Amino acid sequence: MSRCPAQVRQAVEADAAELAELWSGLTRRSSQSDVLAEARAAILRTVERERERIIVAVHLGSVVGAAHLAIGELSPISSETVLRVSHLSVEAEMRRRGVGRALMDAALSFAEEYGVSSIMAASASNSRDANRFMARLGLAQIACVRVAPTAAMRAKLPPEMPAALLRGASASNRQLGQVLAQRRSLRRQQESVS
Repeated sequence: MSRCPAQVRQAVEADAAELAELWSGLTRRSSQSDVLAEARAAILRTVERERERIIVAVHLGSVVGAAHLAIGELSPISSETVLRVSHLSVEAEMRRRGVGRALMDAALSFAEEYGVSSIMAASASNSRDANRFMARLGLAQIACVRVAPTAAMRAKLPPEMPAALLRGASASNRQLGQVLAQRRSLRRQQESVS
């Protein structure tokens, strides 16, 4: 396979349709028009922000790869800045031809332009090729990012806890535990009677 001479540049509004198609698997939107509108809005938003970009790799006039770049803090308790690279995607037929490497090189240049000392990149946990690519570039795994709909998570957490925590109930945790235990005991008694 020959290497392609992909040109990497900042995304412009005219790239929205191709970007929406490239990133369609990375969104929860159901309709293509919603994805297109979101892509257009994202491009316009990042053009206005100095420390954030969407970059695209173009080959023969078509977008064949893209990534989102954002400069931010490493953690809430660290003033060290990092460049976060996310949504790194390359069209299937253009993989292993240097497109991903060209995008990461552009990300590195962006980081150097702002004096950022570290790069943090996210890739799909089930994408063996993407994770191997990141490892070959020297990126070590430091975290596992998980996503869940709020409704699904609410179903897994007891409804009593968030309200109590918001009221600052740290001193009354023992009382809360006793109340919850009493409610569970009453439920069990009612179930055994029924």
